Amino acid sequence: MAVVAADGCPYAYVEGALDRADHLRDDPVALAALWPAAGVIVLDPDGLAPLDTHGGLHVWSGADYGAGPEGCTFLGLGAGRAWFLTEAAQTQTPRLDLRQAALQWPAWQATLFAQARALQHWHRQYRFCPRCGGALRFIRAGWLGRCEQCGSDHYPRTDQAVIAAITDGPRLLLARQAGWPQRRWSVLAGFVEPGETLEQTVVREVREETGVRVRVQTARYLGSQPWPFPGALMLGFIAEAEPDTPHPGQELEAAAWFDVEAVRAALARDWRQADQPGEGIVLPPPLSIARYLIQTWLDRRVSATA
Repeated sequence: MAVVAADGCPYAYVEGALDRADHLRDDPVALAALWPAAGVIVLDPDGLAPLDTHGGLHVWSGADYGAGPEGCTFLGLGAGRAWFLTEAAQTQTPRLDLRQAALQWPAWQATLFAQARALQHWHRQYRFCPRCGGALRFIRAGWLGRCEQCGSDHYPRTDQAVIAAITDGPRLLLARQAGWPQRRWSVLAGFVEPGETLEQTVVREVREETGVRVRVQTARYLGSQPWPFPGALMLGFIAEAEPDTPHPGQELEAAAWFDVEAVRAALARDWRQADQPGEGIVLPPPLSIARYLIQTWLDRRVSATA
């Protein structure tokens, strides 16, 4: 199943993003007025979402859920209503995780779930002040953690990571980690370090993981994807490299160059067969920007040689 947004984005967690409506976060009277008609998403402590009778995201209205917006996180405005997040132990089954939701739900529901899941993770992981150890109290409708001991403010954390299609011209560099399904290969990725540009991160990560030398001036940004597993932002690049022989480092099980025909054949294979015996490599599912980067390289290579 392809995940293609209405605006042409071929990966998940992008289409249908809410208007974050920052100005309402400090207006409890306005939020209370929006609550009865609002959509309320209830995630369990593991970050799973309940399904409705059609297999989509189960959404409560504020009126049906009861209480009020106090203690909930205001997500924003969209589809003619306000949206809120809360967490509770679930008795309703079945439930679904975020990856499966992106492959089964309408794109806007997966995007909504992704935002909610990332904020839930932040709330659960950052309960104490990193300065003094005091307890954090979440204000501004869930978007600001204020230390009750020293008064310092703390905001939701997003970890930036680059993910890059690396080419030596006729070939694409792909790799695999030991814990992946037996036939899964993908492009390289890694987190940005302090004091580093995104282009420098591409060069460093590829060199560390494979020994391949990227030409930093060739790195070009292609797009980004929220990746709330648990709280990253994937920044997609394409870059040229020297035709070095890959030597996988500690993080990888294998790395190799693949030509156009090998990549085309891999894209044609069912991505769901990655953990089953068979010939040839299998590439990431369509929910990931990784597959978009691979397809972009192939399209550009074919066009250049036509």
